[in-house]
Amino acid sequence: MNGLNDDEPDDIFGEVPFVDEEFDHDRLEEELRQAAAILDPVPAELRRVAIEAYALHDLDARIAELTFDSLVDAIPVRGAVDVPRMLTFHTGGLTVDVEVTDEGLMGQLLPPQSASIEVLHGPRAGASLTADDMGRFACDAPPGGPFALRLRTDAEVVVTEWLRA
Repeated sequence: MNGLNDDEPDDIFGEVPFVDEEFDHDRLEEELRQAAAILDPVPAELRRVAIEAYALHDLDARIAELTFDSLVDAIPVRGAVDVPRMLTFHTGGLTVDVEVTDEGLMGQLLPPQSASIEVLHGPRAGASLTADDMGRFACDAPPGGPFALRLRTDAEVVVTEWLRA
């Protein structure tokens, strides 16, 4: 009727229907990736946080959940300045209490036990710490940006949730 083959149905604009066999999907995907990178790039901070989160890929590690954060859960004290941030993580029978200040961090494992501890703040491990027999540990350098702790006890490997310092 409009000069096209009557065996092929017309679309609403009277054009020949799209034939999928002739289309290069890989080329389209690459062009869309390039356009997105130019028009809507991933922010550098988000990319950095994603890389840091990937450092948590220990498959055998148990995740210690954040159960207390003084920034969220504590009642503010009037007149208090430079109050340390208190964090508590739990997993199974292990509790990790951490105090974060401008001077660094210190904490304790409950029940008390020795462990090696890594402060994670990127794709590589940060400071290596050792918890004594009472479960106490300290680090003189405050974590900058997002961080997590990886604890290796005699029985297991535990990784805390990631938090911003």
